[in-house]
Amino acid sequence: MQDPIATELRLRRATRVLEVSFADGSRFELPFEYLRVYSPSAEVKGHGPGQEVLVLGKENVGITAVEPVGQYAVKLVFDDGHDTGLYTWRYLHELGRERAANWARYQERRARAQR
Repeated sequence: MQDPIATELRLRRATRVLEVSFADGSRFELPFEYLRVYSPSAEVKGHGPGQEVLVLGKENVGITAVEPVGQYAVKLVFDDGHDTGLYTWRYLHELGRERAANWARYQERRARAQR
């Protein structure tokens, strides 16, 4: 499969959603909180399997900037100071496709951590 190519990004601050459209016709609405807790940064993902960090308290996080990185990714600048990690088109497409499963997994991990 060829890597997906983003054709349009819309930052919707009022609803806290990044809307991403792709050349294959798919379009995803990705909430800021979801993007923050699934950041591709080493701070969140760690440096290998099992090193992921559970990010909490990002319900009201905002995105202040979307900075292009070449023609393959963007850097999202969050208002909590987080600005590392490159969101490639492939990763954004994956986040969109797997949003329901990813979010359910995050909610489960969050519930376990708060027990």
